[in-house]
Amino acid sequence: MFTMKTAAQEVGMSYETLRFYCDTGLVPNVARDKNNYRIFSQNNINWLKGLQKLKKCGMSIKDMKHYMNLCLEGISSIDERKAMLDEQRKALVKKLDEIHDCLDFIDDKQEFYDGVLDGRVPYISNLVASGT
Repeated sequence: MFTMKTAAQEVGMSYETLRFYCDTGLVPNVARDKNNYRIFSQNNINWLKGLQKLKKCGMSIKDMKHYMNLCLEGISSIDERKAMLDEQRKALVKKLDEIHDCLDFIDDKQEFYDGVLDGRVPYISNLVASGT
């Protein structure tokens, strides 16, 4: 069992983020001790790790809540959960394509600048006259 502090450390999130997730209902079925402090099970920890992944994937808090509610429904909601994850995957692939495009641009610019500095390529600018 984990306290709020140890649970936050275990999953690598701040205490404040964990409290926010709990207060917004994103962590269901958290037990309480005799002093009414939250006590997290290993299942809660695993769920929190999954929430972190969903957040890194770009899923909103609203969508994470919807996903959680679907999970609580059980097997009957698997198709809808798969559809949600598929949409998130498509968005990530699009973002990845954009990142690759940006990296290609930077690599091309670096190659151009190396060529200019080595004297292999004439300097051409879209902002200033040639040779400046």
